Amino acid sequence: MSHSDTDIDTDTGTGIDTATRRHADQVAPRHAPTPARAMPDHVDVLIMGGGLAGLTLALQLKGRMPDLVVGVLERHAHPVPVAAHKVGESSVEIGGHYFADVLGLKDHLQQKQLRKFGFRFFFSDGHDRIDQVTEIGASRHLAVPSWQLDRGIFENFLAEEAVRRGVHFVDGAAVQRVGLQDSDTPHRITWAPRGTAGAPRDTTARWLVDACGRAGLLKRQLGLAQDNAHACHAVWFRIEARIAVDDWVDPQDNPGWHQRCDPPARWLSTNHLVGPGYWVWLIPLASGSHSVGIVADPRLQPLSEMDTFERAMTWLQQHQPRLHRALEGHRHLLQDFRFFKRFSHGCTQVFSEHRWALTGEAGLFLDPFYSPGSDFIAIANTYITDLVAQDRAGRRIAQRARVYDELLHSFHDTTMALYQDQYALFGDPEVLPVKVIWDYTYYWGVLAQLVFHRRLTDLAALGDLKGELAQCQALNVAVQAYFRDWSVHSARANPPRLRDQAAMPWFAELNRSLLDTLDDAAFRARIRASTALLRALAQEIVDRSTHAHAGAGLQADGVRDVLAGGTTAPSTTSTTLSTPAAPAAPGHRTPITEAMARAALLDGVFP
Repeated sequence: MSHSDTDIDTDTGTGIDTATRRHADQVAPRHAPTPARAMPDHVDVLIMGGGLAGLTLALQLKGRMPDLVVGVLERHAHPVPVAAHKVGESSVEIGGHYFADVLGLKDHLQQKQLRKFGFRFFFSDGHDRIDQVTEIGASRHLAVPSWQLDRGIFENFLAEEAVRRGVHFVDGAAVQRVGLQDSDTPHRITWAPRGTAGAPRDTTARWLVDACGRAGLLKRQLGLAQDNAHACHAVWFRIEARIAVDDWVDPQDNPGWHQRCDPPARWLSTNHLVGPGYWVWLIPLASGSHSVGIVADPRLQPLSEMDTFERAMTWLQQHQPRLHRALEGHRHLLQDFRFFKRFSHGCTQVFSEHRWALTGEAGLFLDPFYSPGSDFIAIANTYITDLVAQDRAGRRIAQRARVYDELLHSFHDTTMALYQDQYALFGDPEVLPVKVIWDYTYYWGVLAQLVFHRRLTDLAALGDLKGELAQCQALNVAVQAYFRDWSVHSARANPPRLRDQAAMPWFAELNRSLLDTLDDAAFRARIRASTALLRALAQEIVDRSTHAHAGAGLQADGVRDVLAGGTTAPSTTSTTLSTPAAPAAPGHRTPITEAMARAALLDGVFP
């Protein structure tokens, strides 16, 4: 297939393989768009974009303010196709909690989507047998669930649920003009049904939210686009077949490999096949299809080697031969093929005192390695919902909008450190397992605690914890830089073993702790205990790795400088990470504090 067989979607900047797009267009079910009369002339909040970000925001707004008049304009006609609709199919703990508990969608998730068996990583570059390489993952489900989302099934359901809850939803609608107002005057939006002779309509709204994805209507109009230094690209496609990595290993040849996991269903994980400068995702969908993607740093793995399906297959044959074999017999079941040349982007402002906001990919997008897309939708939507509620109550929102904007950007920037300039070490079986533990300790110990315990908008608590949060951020940046230095000296040994995260009691307990109910004092103690945990973990990473590479010149000055400048860690008898109610008796030790006391946080994962 030549470059001429690839078009660019002008709304999203996505590369599209025209042959697979024709297939998707043929199989996608369609009906007549929702009549334009379904949208009132004036609404309290108008959301441009009825995808994942926009529809979940509509549900959250109606959940907090049932009498709020909310309108959603969606450019695609509904129902959208299942399977080959959008990527962003893997959720993690924050996103899963947001969908299930904040929005009340647990029944749909349990009945219509697939429960995810966590993340799983195989160091399988150039290898045909995944049971003969190092594997990172959990041997059992941890306490907090997340889901693999067929975006077509989910967004069709969200649109129907939004209408049931009183949202005015119009699909097949094209926004033509946005008239923003700085004063108390309502914003005015001109829109029309797509692909018909319908006359344009004006709708006014007190609040206007851009959730239209990479089309970025407000971002372009206001000049808010911001590049970043993370230049990675992604290609992806869906196959109308199940790709079961469990079947890649003969149970008679290696029964122990299958017995390591309960349930023996690795295919339900978001499987990462990793190598130098890249990773490949395998995500199962409830429709029976499988999502496959290649994400890479162009300095190590050029886009030109994978920007069509044929090129991607040739690339997989070299780098992931077992996956190539699994796909080879299913070529006729290809549903789509797309790519982003540079997927990560920033935005100078996402919330305004002048009653507009951006959410989802219309604002910021990081990197899909740890599936943070739904997480940041949850955080942004929570801030927008609170701003609308504060404004509706007659309160001034200028300062709050500025603080929320700063917080979201801060969360984005510190999370970006997990990905930027890190792709070279993704193929390192010595360093990446430790990095995954660090990254998840940071995620579960800090950001996820803020979300699960509903403290994102608690400015008093965030103010009290400013020092601890800043210390965690500084430590994360220093540790990420240290991982890069360590990987230069790594032996990259790749033994056939499972580095089992579920076998680390403190790690499993940290995940479970998200389900606790905490009062204000307990929440503050929780973040301080997480800070102590991260400090102990950073110290152990440095101590063990420098000892393992003694004489190699491995330096850890950056991490040690942050540790030296921080506060003294609390006593290891603290119980704040495993106490859902009253504190335990003095001297009581938890899985976390026991491991900290023995400097054994990394037993089982460190080479």
